[in-house]
Amino acid sequence: MGSAKKSNSAARKARIEEMRRAEQSRERRNRMLTIGASVTVVAALVVGGVVLVQSQSDDSDTADGKTTGSLVAGADGVSTWQGGKLSQTHVDKKVKYPVEPPVGGDHNAVWQNCNGDVYTEELANENAVHSLEHGAVWVTYTSKASKADIDALSAKVKKTPYTLMSPYENQKSPIMLSAWGAQRTVKSASDPDLDKFFEKYVQGEQTPEPGAACTGGKAQ
Repeated sequence: MGSAKKSNSAARKARIEEMRRAEQSRERRNRMLTIGASVTVVAALVVGGVVLVQSQSDDSDTADGKTTGSLVAGADGVSTWQGGKLSQTHVDKKVKYPVEPPVGGDHNAVWQNCNGDVYTEELANENAVHSLEHGAVWVTYTSKASKADIDALSAKVKKTPYTLMSPYENQKSPIMLSAWGAQRTVKSASDPDLDKFFEKYVQGEQTPEPGAACTGGKAQ
C-alpha cells in the first residue's frame, strides 16, 4: 500500500513537472508573439479610447448571481462547496463573493500568474479566482502570521507549480489555503495539513480547467 502511494505521488509530481515545462515553452512563444501584437493593440486602443474610458468609468460591484450553494465544513477540516454550482462567467467588474478569500465564481478574464508566484501585496479577487479555475492553490495570510511562517510558505510556493501566495487581511484566520470549491485553515507552515491540501488540490479533481495556463496572465 505504501509503495502504491509513493508511485501515485511520483506520477503526480511528474505530471505537474510536465505541465510546468509546457508552461515555460508556451511563455517563450507568447513573448515572441507579444512583440508583433503590441503594435496592433496600441492602434486599437487609440481608435477605441473613448469607448474604453466610458466602459471603465463604472466600477461598481456586481453580485455573483449565478453561483448557488455554500461552503460547508468537513470532518477533515476542509470546507467544500456544496448544494449548488460555482459560476465560471468572465466579468469586467468587481465581484461580491460569498466567502473570503473566494473559492470560485464569476471572475476576470485574465488569471493571476500562479506558477509558484509569491506576491507581497493583496491581489484582486477576480484574477485570483481565475487561477483557481486553472487548478491553482492560493495561499493567503494576515498580519497575524509570523515572519517565519510567511518565509517558509513562500519557499514552498516558489517550488510548487500551480500555486500562488499573497497577503489577505480580511480573512478569518492567519493562514488559509483555497482551491476551486475548497478551503481550509492551517496553524503554521509546518502543519501537515498544508502538504495534504497541496497534494489533493494542486491540479486536483476539482479543477474546472486542468492544465490551463498559470503564466502569461497578470503579474501583480
